[in-house]
Amino acid sequence: MATVLFALFLLFAAINIGYFLAFFSFSGSRSSEAKPVTFPVSVIVCAKNEAENLQNFLPSILEQDYPDFEVIVINDASADNTLDIIEEFQLQDPRIKIVNVVNNEAFWANKKYALTLGIKKAQNEHLIFTDADCAPQSIHWLRHMASGFSEEKTIVLGYGGYFQYRKSFINKLIRFETLLTAIQYFSYAKLGNPYMGVGRNLAYTSGQFYKLNGFASHLQIRSGDDDLFVNEAATNKNVVLCDHKESITRSVPKTSLPVWFRQKRRHATVAKFYKSKHKFLLGLFYSSRLLFWILLIILLVFKMYWPFTLGVLGLTLIIEGIVYFQSAKKLDEKDIIWLFPILEPFLIISQLGIFIANIISKPSHWK
Repeated sequence: MATVLFALFLLFAAINIGYFLAFFSFSGSRSSEAKPVTFPVSVIVCAKNEAENLQNFLPSILEQDYPDFEVIVINDASADNTLDIIEEFQLQDPRIKIVNVVNNEAFWANKKYALTLGIKKAQNEHLIFTDADCAPQSIHWLRHMASGFSEEKTIVLGYGGYFQYRKSFINKLIRFETLLTAIQYFSYAKLGNPYMGVGRNLAYTSGQFYKLNGFASHLQIRSGDDDLFVNEAATNKNVVLCDHKESITRSVPKTSLPVWFRQKRRHATVAKFYKSKHKFLLGLFYSSRLLFWILLIILLVFKMYWPFTLGVLGLTLIIEGIVYFQSAKKLDEKDIIWLFPILEPFLIISQLGIFIANIISKPSHWK
């Protein structure tokens, strides 16, 4: 029995190491650079009950160092004074265009419906998306994202991180999970197999949107306006990465574990609609990590092959650490790297809990 368990441990360790070696394609590559671009772009922000966040973060979009852009702000049937705040901004800056969405029975609380109205309102071909609680971390954010476009590249994947709250474990966990997700979707895209993007920092052309008939194929699914769209539209030829530090946006993170848990439950329901090859690869990655840690604990508790087990653990952590460090350096998340041996098993347990909870009951919609 001990030999079988150790052999399985080696198998899952090898799979885990194989994935992280593949992730070197992103972590070890040079960051993207902005090219001179002047074509007009439309920034699209969907806001639902985001009055305070718009006051705090909309100025950082309007202050972008880019020659020609408009900002489409969508009031998605808000119950607070979101619309009033947008109208106040519009009086000060005519680049702001308003889309006021009123709920109807067919598209109740459907963000994709609201985004579709915003895209139809946009006057420009090149669309750049972010959220109302997001702030670009540089005045050159738009320039970097826009420079990714070309005649062939119609989808630009950016990094949407979260603000750092010191002395907060849940903040570190959220940011670590966000970093790991980015390492995956950037690496997959780098290897010619893109599968997702995040709406906090994403760009694509209106031509690409209309080519797929928008969100029509998954309109009935509450979430997935970003990753399901990219999963359907992306190919090994039309996607480009934008990972320069000046292209980063940061959002307001959840501050409690239960609230974050509910948010991730909604996100997790979308993955089952990915293409089969992506579901297989992502499932294998998570399963190998989960079983690696389970077998590690069993082998160490019962002292089975424990010197070799510790050696394999050390090798795995070194390879993972290199990938995490290089990626975090690129994406300005270096403060969480030293905690990854603690954050990783905690994240795996949380993801297992999310999976079980979603089997028991269905999570609610986006807001």
